[in-house]
Amino acid sequence: MTIEERIRERRIGVIGMARSGLAAARLALRFGGKPFVTDSAREEILVEPIAALRKVGIEYEAGGHTDRVLDSDYVIISPGVPPTVPIVAKLRERGIPIFSELEFASWVCKAPIVAVTGSNGKTTTTTLIGEIFAAAGWQVEVCGNIGRPFAEIADRVGENGVAVVETSSFQLETIADFQPRVALLLNVQPDHLDRHRTLEAYRAVKYRICENQQAPDCFIVNHDDPQIDLESIPTSATKQSFSIVAPNGAVTYIRNNTLGLRRNGSDEDVIAIDDIRIKGRHNLQNASAAVAATAALGVPVEAMAEALRSFAGVEHRLEPVETVAGIKFVNDSKATNVDSVVVALQSMTTPVYLIAGGRDKGAPYTPIVEVGRSKIKGILAIGEARDKIFNDLGQAFPTQFAATLEEAVMKAFELALPGETVLLSPGCASFDMFENFEHRGRAFKAAVAALRNGKKKNETLQG
Repeated sequence: MTIEERIRERRIGVIGMARSGLAAARLALRFGGKPFVTDSAREEILVEPIAALRKVGIEYEAGGHTDRVLDSDYVIISPGVPPTVPIVAKLRERGIPIFSELEFASWVCKAPIVAVTGSNGKTTTTTLIGEIFAAAGWQVEVCGNIGRPFAEIADRVGENGVAVVETSSFQLETIADFQPRVALLLNVQPDHLDRHRTLEAYRAVKYRICENQQAPDCFIVNHDDPQIDLESIPTSATKQSFSIVAPNGAVTYIRNNTLGLRRNGSDEDVIAIDDIRIKGRHNLQNASAAVAATAALGVPVEAMAEALRSFAGVEHRLEPVETVAGIKFVNDSKATNVDSVVVALQSMTTPVYLIAGGRDKGAPYTPIVEVGRSKIKGILAIGEARDKIFNDLGQAFPTQFAATLEEAVMKAFELALPGETVLLSPGCASFDMFENFEHRGRAFKAAVAALRNGKKKNETLQG
């Protein structure tokens, strides 16, 4: 079926007015479809998205999902919409196909797709892959769960370019034909158990990234992750792995303090570990994954090394904010699961006051205890998960509640001493208090700026 047959004159329902929903609706309109967007939020909350829809003449409803969306040939569902909402059940009862924005956008994308998924490291790795392609002179678009929807750029990158797409488990739930040229699975750790219920179910959704790949395609996984058994994953793609431990069997590896690549039967040195700008074991894994993914499409090692020397990391992931009164503030708002918090704590070299909490995702917080024993001086718990955080961690660390993120920043500042760190690493989703993790990270940085400008704590220790 051609793109025109799949979209032109089709009645296309879109559930959700967030970024991906708006992008999908606009893409449908560009290809001659008849989109209709529905959202459960009230109109006064959706002022900006409604203005965007009105501008291009897309019909919509707000304040609840009526049966109008049932008059669709198929429906695009935003990743934040749970599959348990009543309108989704009605769609399934009627046999109306439901697709993710990821699936829909892939129909019109002529460029090869590099899709990145995993529990942790997706944004850093996706961005780094884009930097490597750019260093090699490719036309590249970086998009997906990273912030800019795939549907926004899917028809703008040509056959000689590449689309690098950060891919979530929520998006993979409702794919049908999605077929990336390169699929990358970084790791599997307990996450989104509030939605997927079990680690096994969550892992099975992650594995869907390769289900439609064929022999010319490449599926790459983390050789060092015991949660992933590459041989047991059904796919027709060429299977590969990346590593920072064992050179045997992996296409990327560490040897003699150098990141190496095995390609076409030969070994190539990519870059000395000390020359990689982003530091830490977790970032070394991200670098190894990015090299493996770009090597699959023939990128030369010189471009890989150039990007690895210059790439400084991404906003909201272990991002140094500033130092106030000798206290360092670090924004790790991107840490939306417990394993990310563990990684963040492992990278800390000073005593830490940890700000954690938000919307709970179903996993226990107890893995923080072991790594935190030598790191954490106190915890400021916020949001819906604060009681669970106290129950899991309150016996191991002094734990206080804060009603807002700003209050947590202030309390941590008053507790911390010069040379110590206040770390926002929530281990939770942001949706109880914020629009997304970016909004949460910006709020943290604003609160730190207010501390500095307010000259609190004995006028910032007497100047």
